[in-house]
Formats: sequence, structure tokens, C-alpha cells
Amino acid sequence: KVQQHEKCVFSFPSISGNDNSEALPESIPSAPGTLPHFMEEPDDAYIIKSNPIVLRCKAMPAMQIFFKCNGEWVHQNEHVSEESMDETTGLKVREVFINVTRQQVEDFHGPEDYWCQCVAWSHLGTSKSRKASVRIAYLRKNFEQDPQGKEVPIEGMIVLHCRPPEGVPAAEVEWLKNEEPIDSNLDENIDTRADHNLIIRQARLSDSGNYTCMAANIVAKRRSMSATVVVYVNGGWSSWTEWSNCNARCGRGWQKRSRTCTNPAPLNGGAFCEGMSVQKITCTSLCPVDGNWEVWSEWSVCSPECEHLRVRECIAPPPRNGGKYCEGLSQESENCTEGLCIQDKKPLHEIKSQNIETASDIALYSGLGAAVIAVAVLVVGVTLYRRSQSEYGVDVIDSSALTGGFQTFNFKTVRQGNSLLLNSSMQPDLTVSRTYSGPICLQDPLDKELMTESSLFNPLSDIKVKVQSSFMVSLGVTERAEYHGKAHSGTFPHGNNRAFGTIQARNKATYIQNLSSISTTSELKTTAIFGHLGGRLVVPNTGVSLLIPHGAIPEETSWEIYLAITQRESSLQPEGTDVLLGPEVTCGPTDLSVSTPFALTIPHCAEVNSEHWNIHLKKRTQQGKWEEVMSVEEETTSCYCLLDPYACHILLNSFGTYALIGEPISDCAVRQLKVAVFGCLSCNSLDYNLRVYCMDNTPCAFQEVVSDERLQGGQLLEEPKLLHFKGNTFSLQISVLDIPPFLWRIKPFTACQEVPFSRVWCSRQPPLHCAFSLERYTPATTQLSCKICVRQVKGHEQILQIQTSILENEKETITFFAHDDSNFPAQMGPKAFKIPYSIRQRICATFDTPNAKGKDWQMLAQKNSINRNLSYFATQSSPSAVILDLWEARHQHDGDLDSLACALEEIGRTHSKISDITETEIEEPDFNYSRQNGL
Repeated sequence: KVQQHEKCVFSFPSISGNDNSEALPESIPSAPGTLPHFMEEPDDAYIIKSNPIVLRCKAMPAMQIFFKCNGEWVHQNEHVSEESMDETTGLKVREVFINVTRQQVEDFHGPEDYWCQCVAWSHLGTSKSRKASVRIAYLRKNFEQDPQGKEVPIEGMIVLHCRPPEGVPAAEVEWLKNEEPIDSNLDENIDTRADHNLIIRQARLSDSGNYTCMAANIVAKRRSMSATVVVYVNGGWSSWTEWSNCNARCGRGWQKRSRTCTNPAPLNGGAFCEGMSVQKITCTSLCPVDGNWEVWSEWSVCSPECEHLRVRECIAPPPRNGGKYCEGLSQESENCTEGLCIQDKKPLHEIKSQNIETASDIALYSGLGAAVIAVAVLVVGVTLYRRSQSEYGVDVIDSSALTGGFQTFNFKTVRQGNSLLLNSSMQPDLTVSRTYSGPICLQDPLDKELMTESSLFNPLSDIKVKVQSSFMVSLGVTERAEYHGKAHSGTFPHGNNRAFGTIQARNKATYIQNLSSISTTSELKTTAIFGHLGGRLVVPNTGVSLLIPHGAIPEETSWEIYLAITQRESSLQPEGTDVLLGPEVTCGPTDLSVSTPFALTIPHCAEVNSEHWNIHLKKRTQQGKWEEVMSVEEETTSCYCLLDPYACHILLNSFGTYALIGEPISDCAVRQLKVAVFGCLSCNSLDYNLRVYCMDNTPCAFQEVVSDERLQGGQLLEEPKLLHFKGNTFSLQISVLDIPPFLWRIKPFTACQEVPFSRVWCSRQPPLHCAFSLERYTPATTQLSCKICVRQVKGHEQILQIQTSILENEKETITFFAHDDSNFPAQMGPKAFKIPYSIRQRICATFDTPNAKGKDWQMLAQKNSINRNLSYFATQSSPSAVILDLWEARHQHDGDLDSLACALEEIGRTHSKISDITETEIEEPDFNYSRQNGL
């Protein structure tokens, strides 16, 4: 405060009118008293919007108080003055108010802000107050710098910058996290004092969220754009597990160890662990040696107990490396006196005579018991014989009274013979027994039609049935019929040395099926008789086939060969994350061997990549155990595997049961799944069932699903699609989307189903499927449209668009299978091969002959994309013939002879020969037959 006082000898001038230029006196005449003392001075003020502000001033003792603004006196009329007396001192107190408007401030143009000051007079002089500035308050809308979102690792530093909008007075900043204010005083890890910035010294998972910068002054509040902060955790490997035991019990094998990305597990988009999760090394196990007995020693001297001994030891050789110990006794003893030895002072024959009576009684009772058992067996045998000769044709047993809404029907049809049996002179009791068991919904017209279908009672004329006694039928044990290809007479040679292989049907549980499936059941076994000319055997619609080359079977000999797919759950139990990639296939008879390799084709569901998969071929032994034959990438001369995108072609010399096992060696290993949607009306006429299947991308897996759906009356609603399912431990999600809201409804929380990774990846159960039940509001709704979304979390996704009519007569039929091989399950002789035999002979004669540049069959292999394990072909008597057999197996559906001809023409040495052969031999009847059949 600046106070000034002077003695004056003149009186106050008048402050009136508009003449503000006249200067007021700086002092008044002197008088006894004190200078004015300001009790209240004007404060700095801000004009908000258009509201004027009030400046006040209060002094004691004061005779007059006036305001001076920007160096000019404020007119007297604009002052409001109040006068009072201080009770304590008795001095006069004066208080003055003035208003300052927004217009006044805006009209002022000076080097400083608009200001006002009080001047108070007393008898001794004047006093001046502090200058109070008056400014127009505002806050602009846009921040000069908005905070930006960040992704930071855990324990990293987070700095969020914020520059608030320009304003008067300056805005104050406050931070919000998820719309809640942040108080840095309560958390030492957070600092908000540094130039409006937010600093988090060490990021925690709890610091993830949406951050907002708030700026405010007396005029308004402003919000910045929200910044999303994500605190992520990068994955870390756990410790390696111990090395596994060598997988080979004898010889060369491999060991593996694994680790998981769980130390820690990646979180909030953190990076997955880099490197391999599985390591493999080769190992060699010492082969076990089973022990064997040495020869018996000489008999010992006869002992006082009338016995002599001999011994042997298990040392020829002794068991080593876990081999079995010798079976049998290591010591033998026997009487050495033939009754002449004396025991307890009595002859030995007297001691034995005391037990004769007891022994004779035992023999008597034993004979009686044997006689009773013989009579019982005879009675049972006569009863069974009479029952087997029964004249009954059809038995119908109605047990609905006992089952309460469930009915069981047994049909037995007597057959007089079957031309497909090998020995037609036998007259066995051939019966076909089929059983239907299940709930019957009379509301469904389809079921009513099936119940009255007369064709179900007709004999099944094309099925070869295992001979079965009436006793087994009475116990309810039946056998599933087998599919047999019909061989044309004359397509194979017959001779006196023909050896037929024995085909033994497997015992199965009672075959229970829906009536509607009797005529449509697809069998998974094919049998045919082959001779020296060879042929091809196919299990229809499964992708499984067997190629018997020309000359593999000796001349003047015929073999009955079968090809089957295990329909029950496979006995092969993969270890860890190993996957069964295709069906378990059996070809036989297993006791036969061929002179040249045959080609077995097995479909698989792996996306072929040697960096992600290690694929093995395994064979089941006669003891039921599985042993590894080879790895697909392994170099061996015992067999050969060629892996195509959807099938594996195997060259073998022995029949048996084979399967493909895949070992994923990275998280990028892909198992190809086929996604298919089936639908059908339920017993409740308003409900419609959707069943979504995720099965291996193999034809046989799809056929199994189709067969099951036929039993349930299901209809394929959309063409199946391919889903690439990765071995990255993420689950599978199946959901129904875009359901018409006023026509259909689905139960809450059932529109999406999640399947764990292990259930999809390692499951050895039936094909995975999820069921959804939709309900229509009225029976008038006959159309259904929706989407089925099948996706792997952080993986591939497929969407199937469903547009179907739920009425049976309006449904659109979708073709199930791409290859029409069901019409030719077995082909014998030249018609089974794409390459005519005469051309094949010339190719082999040309390429099997070596030249200076090397083996020409190696060029043939290279042109047919066979670049690995060529040592296998080198061990064959005709490498070119085996290569062509492999070509036949790979091209059984397309028979692309043009590509083979181009490959041959690219080899300069055979160009002229092959062109001549192509021109002269193309008209052969066998070749024309193949072309006409689209091969």
C-alpha cells in the first residue's frame, strides 16, 4: 500500500458532469486527526460472460473515497457510498462501490490490463490503495496436447502428457482413471504435479485403463480425449522337463523334452515365447536279451529220501538289458529206487498200499460226476440242433407294455444260399438279424412313414453275412454285414494252386440302428479276389485304397484280399500332444506277402509342413501292440511314404494294420477340420435342431458323420468348409448368429458354445459336435436363415450361411461326396490301371537301363516330384515299375496321363520313343476304357 499525505489550504473541487479531465487535489486542508487507513482494498476480478463485477473499497477515517481506473477518475455518479462510525474509536468509516462492465474492459486498449485504484481523503491528507486488475475470463475448447494411449511392459514407466486449453485464469488440471479421480497423495507410485503430466513410475497390471485429462477454471470445464493404457506381460518359458525315455525299446529312437510358455503366461497381448516348446534328440537303446537255459546237469547220487536231483542255470545267455528271465524250473527231482527204497524201516510198497482204498473212492465219485456232465451236454446239444432247424421265418416281439413308449422289433429272414460264398457245397444256417430300439415320436410324419415301410421286411440280397448259429442269435449277439465287391468271372486266372486267405469277421456288440438306416448304411470293408494281373481295392467314399501291382501275386494263383477301416475307437493311444491323423486301416490276409510292393493310400488331416509336423507310420503287431515302422522324412529301404496334401501313399511288402501319427513340433502345426451343419425337426413340431460337426478333414470321418445323421434324420444344410485348427492351446468357439428375432428364438446363454483345446486336438472320441435347439413362434414359419460361426480363439474362422426350408419336401439336397468310387469298389486286371500295360513295359525297359549319365529312373522319379529316399527304389528289381505304381496310387481319381507324357518328353533320351509309343498305343482297348471312365 502506498499512502501519501500533504497539507492543503484549499477546499474539495466538485466531481460532476462529464469533465473527468479536471485534476482532483492531491491533498486537503490540514486538520487534526490521522491519514486514511484502508480496511478493505479492491481485489483482482474476472468478468464471467457478460456479468459486471463490483469493486469495493473501505477506509477509516475518510471524508471522501473515489476510484481511479486506468489513470482517470471514475465519475461521482458511478460511486455508491456508505458511511458509518467506528464504535471503538469514534472515527468515521466510509465504504465505496463501483461496477465495471465487460464493455468497459473490452473498450480499453492499453499496454496493461484494465485496473482500478481507490483514493481516500482525511484531514491530514490522502491515501491510495493497491491497483486491482479486471480481466475477462475464458477457457478455450481444444487442448493444446491430448494424452496418447500407450502399451507398456509391466514395471515400465508410463508418462501421459497433457497441455490444457488456453484460458484466463489459467486452468487447473485433474486426471481421471476410468472416470474416477486420481489422488497422487494416496499412491506414491503416481505423480501428477510435473507440468500437468501424469507419471506412473512402475507400471502394474492394475494401472491398465482409460485415462482422461480434466481442465477447469471459473468459466468452464474441458475433457481431453481418453487415452487407453495397456500394461502387458510378455510370456516366459518354464524350465525344461526331464528328457523322456527313449521311445524305441530296441535300437535307434528319439527322446524329447518340453516346456510351456507359463513363466509367466502372456497377458494383455504380450508376446508369446520365442523358440521351440519341444526339443528332440536321437537315442539308442540297448536291445533286451532274453535269458536261455543251459543243458541239464547229470543226475546226482540217490539220497536217503530215495530221490536224485539235476539242475540247470539261465546263463545261455543270461538275461540282459531288461530281457526276460528263463521260464521253467531250474531244478528237477525224481524217485531213483522204483519202490525198493526203505522209509521209516518199512518197504516203500507197504506204505503205498495204505492209500489204495482212499484213492479208489475218489475215482468212483469222479466217474459219476463225469457221467452227469456228459448227459447234460448231450441234452443241450439236442436242444440247440432242434432250434437251428426251426421253420420260423419272422419273429415279431412287441414289448411296448414293458418299455413304456419304446418298441423293439427283431427280424430274422431265412436265406437259402449265397453265391458269394467260396464253398457253395456248405449249407449253413444264414440269418440276418437287425434290431430297432429307440423312442417313437408319433407326432413326426416321417417316423410314421418309416414304421410302415414294407421294404424293410424284404431279404437283403447284396450282403454277405457271417455264418452264425441260432444259439448266438438267441443270446442277442449279431454280426455287422460286410460290403463285398462283385468280381466278374474271367478277370482273374484260376488254377489248382489257388490259395484263398481266410477272412475272419470281428465280434461286435448288438447292432442297434434306426429303421431308416437299414438300406443306407455304408460298410467300411471291401473284399475281392485278385490274381497275377493285380487290381485296385477301394473302400467307397473314405479315400482309402489298395493297389496290387501287376505281377505281385504269383501266376496261376488267386488271393482273396480285403481292405477295412476300424469303425470302433482306435486301439492306438497317442502320447502327449501326438495326434491320430487318419483312420486305422487293415489290409490282409496278414500271413501273405507279395513279390513287389503294393500301394496303400490313407487320407490324413494334417497341413503338410516338415517344420511343424513329425509324421510317423505305425503298425499293430499280432500281440495288439503298436510299433513304429518309419518316419515320413526318414531314409529307409523297408518301405516308402509319400505325403500329399490330403493323403499318404505307402509302398509296403506285408499286409497288416497301419495308422498315421502326427507329432506337432511347433505351435504352428495345423490340423485341418471339416465343419458341417446338419438340421432336422425334433419331436416337438415347433423345435428345430442344428448340429455342428468339427471332424478331421478325411472322407471317412465325414462318412461316419453322414451315417450317424441318417440315423437321426438329419439333412446337410450347407456345403462343409475347412477350418485350420492350430496347436496353440487356444479353444474352439461355435456360435449361432443373426437369428430372425420375430420368427425364431434360442434359449438364453446357449447361442455360443466353447470347446477346450484338448477336446478338439487330442480327442480320440467320436467326431466333435455341438447341438443348438431353435424354437419357432408359430407353425407357419417354414424358412430358417442364420449364420454359424466356428472360430479358434486367435486363429482361423469360418462362417456358414444357413438358408433352408424346414419342410421335408422343400429341402435342397447337397451332394455328400466328390468322388464317385462307390460304383467300382474293386477293379481287377488292366481296367484297374490308368497306364496301359504295353506302354508301362516300354517305359520300364527304357528307364531301368543305366547310361553314362546315371540311372534314368532317377530322372523319372524327379519329374514325378519324388526327390527323397531314392535308395528305396534302388533296391527294387524294377525301380521304374515301382515309381509308376506310386503314380497310379496318387492319380486314381484324375488319371492325368497328359502330365505323365509331358514329364517323359522332358527327358531328352526318351523323347522320340515316347512320342512313337503315344501315337501307336493310344488306341489300345484298355486305354480307351480308362479314358471313357474319366480316369
